[in-house]
Amino acid sequence: MSPPLGIRREDKNDWEARTPLTPGQAGRLVAGGIPVVVQPSSRRCFPDDAYAQAGAVVREDISDCVVVLGVKEIPVGRLDAGRTYVYFSHTIKGQPYNMPMLRHILAVGANLLDYERVTDDAGRRLIAFGLQAGQAGMIDSLAALGRRLAAEGIATPLADLEPAWHYGSLDEALRAVRDVGRRLATSGPVAAVGPIAIGVLGHGRVARGTWDVLEALGTRQIAPAGLADAVRTAEPHAVLECRLARADYLERREDGGFDAEEYERHPERYVSALPRLAGLLTVLVNGIYWEPRFPRLLTRDDFRRLYGGGSRPRLRVVGDITCDIRGALACTVRATTPAAPTYVYDPERDAALDEAVDGPGPLVMAVDNLPCELPREASESFGAAPLPRLPDLVQAHPDGRLDAERLSPPWRRALIACGGRLTEDYRYLEKFLENAD
Repeated sequence: MSPPLGIRREDKNDWEARTPLTPGQAGRLVAGGIPVVVQPSSRRCFPDDAYAQAGAVVREDISDCVVVLGVKEIPVGRLDAGRTYVYFSHTIKGQPYNMPMLRHILAVGANLLDYERVTDDAGRRLIAFGLQAGQAGMIDSLAALGRRLAAEGIATPLADLEPAWHYGSLDEALRAVRDVGRRLATSGPVAAVGPIAIGVLGHGRVARGTWDVLEALGTRQIAPAGLADAVRTAEPHAVLECRLARADYLERREDGGFDAEEYERHPERYVSALPRLAGLLTVLVNGIYWEPRFPRLLTRDDFRRLYGGGSRPRLRVVGDITCDIRGALACTVRATTPAAPTYVYDPERDAALDEAVDGPGPLVMAVDNLPCELPREASESFGAAPLPRLPDLVQAHPDGRLDAERLSPPWRRALIACGGRLTEDYRYLEKFLENAD
């Protein structure tokens, strides 16, 4: 009989209602001969009874499970020796706040696989929550715009939008967005604000999620090269959508050109062209992958120039779905929560003004766990991706211990720690472990 697979209870924060497998997906594993044990949870978006009815065992103790699935980081005290854990560890960039967790995993000889590194042979991610992050982030950013304009004394239908978690489902949220879009098309913002121009950075799952919401809103797509003319000539009630690829917001220092392969190899040769576009936008949404080796897209000085002298630029909202703190966008100085999703960024003080909606800088939406605002949809689509590969993962523990040689290539690429050691592809993390407190 196959060893059991465990689904742990999420406990990082009160908002986390997602699960790595839905009851139906757990039932498919059970039917295929893999026992599933589920820790009970009153917060999970699917009730415990649904797992029991699907054939899983619901109980507190999952210590007999050779593989334990989670979503967010697992507290140090709940990582046991010899167990194989699969979750988003947020360690692959050497994040200092998670180095103690990684150090503990190595100390006790546990095994760690990270969903973010489960990839195909071309390096494309196979498991992600990006689509729902984009959907929730775009809904929250539109709601933030409604609040910002209302604080300026400008009434628009956008003020009736709520953050994504207020709605019972994605369908319900999109119906609300469509209603706002229809009303904007007839009443629209006042001429001093309109047309509304929304720029989206990225082209992956996150960006596709934002496009879903903007399609419901009824936006008109504008090419980046035509953005300035469109903003100048479009009717005041228009809502424009501009999808920005790397070649639109990055340029080679030497001649202004762009080459994707060169950028990956030599990002130091490139600078951001986004400051030229930011002043044309009403909302900037960030959905890109960013690393410290890449150039910053908007610096503190860029925001100072944009908002200097007490001016009121077009840019009202920055929706940073990626939420890299002090990363691509200087305005992302901290993460926010669904309960308090925004702050005003003051570029003069380089600080977040909590509780503020209007102020000397953009209203920033920087919720760092956006998919939890759409937990059922996020869990359903997320769990479908690893489900066919989970039997292979469980069977790579023939005697209860992980035999890394038995892992399929996608799982092997995601194996960060095995038996108390960093695997070859992740030895670079040693320097971060040494420097961590």
